[in-house]
Amino acid sequence: MKFTLKEGLLLGSATAATQIEGGDENNNWARFAAEGKIHDHTSPTRAADHYARWREDIDLMAKMGLKIYRLGVEWSRIEPARGEFCAEALAHYREELEYMISLGIRPLLTLHHFTNPLWFEDMGAWECKESPDIFMEFAERVVSEYCDIVSEYITINEPNVYALNSLYWGTWPPERKSMGSLMRAFGNMTAAHIRCYNMIHEKRAALGFSKEQTLVSFANHLRVFAPKSRRNIFHRISARLSEYLFQSAITKAMMTGKCRIPVRRVKGVKRGKYYDFIGINYYSRSTVSGLDDGVREDSFKNDLGWEIYHEGLIELSNRLSKRYGREYPVFITENGTCDNSDSFRPRFIYDQLKMISETDNRIERYYHWSFMDNFEWREGESARFGIVHINYETQERTVKDSGRLYSSIISNGGVTDEAYEKYVAPRSYHE
Repeated sequence: MKFTLKEGLLLGSATAATQIEGGDENNNWARFAAEGKIHDHTSPTRAADHYARWREDIDLMAKMGLKIYRLGVEWSRIEPARGEFCAEALAHYREELEYMISLGIRPLLTLHHFTNPLWFEDMGAWECKESPDIFMEFAERVVSEYCDIVSEYITINEPNVYALNSLYWGTWPPERKSMGSLMRAFGNMTAAHIRCYNMIHEKRAALGFSKEQTLVSFANHLRVFAPKSRRNIFHRISARLSEYLFQSAITKAMMTGKCRIPVRRVKGVKRGKYYDFIGINYYSRSTVSGLDDGVREDSFKNDLGWEIYHEGLIELSNRLSKRYGREYPVFITENGTCDNSDSFRPRFIYDQLKMISETDNRIERYYHWSFMDNFEWREGESARFGIVHINYETQERTVKDSGRLYSSIISNGGVTDEAYEKYVAPRSYHE
């Protein structure tokens, strides 16, 4: 064996509803695409047609041996108009959840993953003072439907990426550039997460489940911020400030209720612990010389130009465990790479899982992003992250070599010499 998986480490994959389901036009990203804002002019209304092909996809997950699966529900399907809940959509997700559970796949259910129903978007979405109340109406309905069979939840995915892209940098809908908007959204998402955390535990407890039988947290996008020159004091200060503004402040607010600029405090938010595991979405390192995002020149990069820096995941997991408690398990709720030809992804998976298995940090779950190629936001269909290839014209699914390697790692509890020689040895990164 080239390496053996860390004892107790579960491997699976992650997806988001809007990125794979297709067919829904009632959300802000479908409208954004219709306005011609996607780089390759595609739309999430096509995506991977998973809403119709979910059984085929889950069968494939089971065949590949995946033990865990992080999935999302589409808010705009479930609540197409405010206060109007669609029984058909709720039943659809119930059937999907029951089926994957019957095949031995444990779901981690995400309630909000970037997209909003048009009615919520048009009233100001997370900038709106009512947004925590509005989200809770949706979340309570969803959790009430599934809490008897689903014990693990992500309340909100990457609040930092959502708010910064949508309301500060203005690259995502509604393309706003406002520090005030950013601060309001951060505050409201923090309030929503905390209320949702408490609500899920209350509903599960009412059914007789213990606190330990329910796991709730949020998934934050974390990066390593490194100064371009460690000898340059301005670079070092910029790296620390970038880290604080991008992730540290919102992480502390969501996990503990301690709100500091740029997170606006919302009335009713109390300090406490609002996480049962530490959720980390990790992709890259930023090399900074100012308040911008840079890439180290001599580094390996993926097809979107992001640096491949495996050590960052271990650095961040150790840092958060030290800060928020080593008694809490770490779930890598997303990790993967854009590799359109699957030319280096097998090596990426090998290197990342080997590093995870060699650390003494309490990493218990690894959700590879993504199970299948999907609609990758502004990049559309042009950026491929999946271990399963999607032919968007025919919707044919084909397991990539990276998927075959991943399946082999699960079944063998690590990387065998044969798997290494077949899938990893011939692959290398590009600069």
